[in-house]
Amino acid sequence: MIPVIIGPTGSGKTGVSIAIAKEIDGVIISADSRTIYKGMDIGTAKPTIEERGGILHYGFDLVNPGERFTVVDWKKYAEEKIEEIKKAHKTPMIVGGTGLYVDALIYDYKFETKGKGYDRKRGERINNLNGQTGSLDQSDTKNYPDRQIINEEYKIFGISWKPDELRKRLRDRAEQMFSESLYDETRRLVKEYGWGNRAMTSNIYQFVWRFLQGEITREEAIELFVIDDWHLAKRQMTWFKRNTEIVWLPLEKVKEIVIKCIQNEQRK
Repeated sequence: MIPVIIGPTGSGKTGVSIAIAKEIDGVIISADSRTIYKGMDIGTAKPTIEERGGILHYGFDLVNPGERFTVVDWKKYAEEKIEEIKKAHKTPMIVGGTGLYVDALIYDYKFETKGKGYDRKRGERINNLNGQTGSLDQSDTKNYPDRQIINEEYKIFGISWKPDELRKRLRDRAEQMFSESLYDETRRLVKEYGWGNRAMTSNIYQFVWRFLQGEITREEAIELFVIDDWHLAKRQMTWFKRNTEIVWLPLEKVKEIVIKCIQNEQRK
């Protein structure tokens, strides 16, 4: 069994997945379209080396900000890593909030490539997607396979929160993130990569930079980020709710249930 742990931003996926991995000799593959960027650490809430607790993580720091990296690239990368992890006799885990990444892997989406029957407009939308959850509408996905898991090893667990509780978690996280370390990270990223690429303007850094430039106060920057994060969470949940195969659990139950499911599979 390959556990897949999904949920909206700020739902607690990182901490619980690390706790589970310690119990099952697991290796985590991140399904997050923000953490693929090198140097974007605090602003994308990557777990630190200490927080990872010795658990190997894949899917971080794959490209420089602004470099092209699509869902097609991620799917190929994840499939390769799953095979590597299995050969090492460990348990692969897929963890993240980018629904398109997750679906492309577990439902084995076949993306169009240039050639006979290539739809240029649709192809460009996919190739420029960079895995942003909710960026494809129903017309984009109508030709994808029906929602039938190709590999029955995958079992999907979702972390559920009441809206008001999740919003409070996002605000608390924002308050912690807005620190001198994040300000330094933002200055460095702007110096190294400039301000013109999508990776910078679609993340927390847009609000930090406005604060550092004196355009808004720290409190205003935090409020704008919380609103932006909340909108992301709602888009993610809209995507996930289409999938009836997700087992939704409160955060405090995720570790227990996932480990129990894995143990049951091992007994078969």
